[in-house]
Order: sequence, then C-alpha cells, then structure tokens
Amino acid sequence: MKQYSYWDRLKKLNLMSLQRRRERYTIIHMWKMYNEVAPNSTNTRFYMNDRTGVKAEVPSLFSGARGTVKTMFFDSFAVKAARLWNTLPKKVNTADDLDQFKILLGRWLDQFPDCPPVTGYPTQNTNSILDWVLEVRAERGMC
Repeated sequence: MKQYSYWDRLKKLNLMSLQRRRERYTIIHMWKMYNEVAPNSTNTRFYMNDRTGVKAEVPSLFSGARGTVKTMFFDSFAVKAARLWNTLPKKVNTADDLDQFKILLGRWLDQFPDCPPVTGYPTQNTNSILDWVLEVRAERGMC
C-alpha cells in the first residue's frame, strides 16, 4: 500500500477521507435535529420547499463584521451544517428513517470525487461537498 498515493489508498480500501466523514456526520446530525432525535442546540430552523424538500435557514451575519469574525462565523457549525444540508436533493432530505437516510446520503455522496488536499499535491478544490456541488451545477449550466 505504501506505493499508492493517499487518494488511491482511500479508493482501494473503500474509505472516505476524514473531511468527507466529518461532513457526512454533520449532515446526519442535521437530519437528527430536523427529526427531533437530537437536540437542536443551534436553534436551526427548517422549512419545507415543494421543489427541493426540507431546507435549513442559514444564519445571517452583520455586513460590517471584521474579517476574522466573518471567518469564525462561516466556519461555525450553525452556518456550515445548514449550508451542507441545503445541498441535499429532495429524495435524500425527505427520508423518514435514519437508516434509509444514511443509505441515500451515501449514494448521493458517492457521485462526488473524494480528493482531499494533501501537502505537495495539486487539488481541484477544497474537497468540500459545498465546492463539488457548485462545480457540478456549473458544469450542468445550473445556478
């Protein structure tokens, strides 16, 4: 295995990168908050959209905030989790059962490459689901 790059090892062992696993866990936790299986300590509000399914309200930030405050805000769980949740298609975010949700989520995540940034290797993007979804939408001519 030593002869393979980190990315090749992940593929051969059928594993997700740590980053992808963290994002997957965050999305699963959002499902639990929406379905009241876990406490909603961030007071995230969910609403139903007929076309796109369940969406989470992304908190807003005062427009005059300093750069460091903006960085902390956009990296916070409340913001990042809501943005990740909102990338899910209706078929996934409306699943009623946790096990079914995890299966659908896994299938949806499998369509995106998992190429985390590694020092010394060029990368296409940050490997976040947020970036991959934007790239796929851009390729398909979607806004």
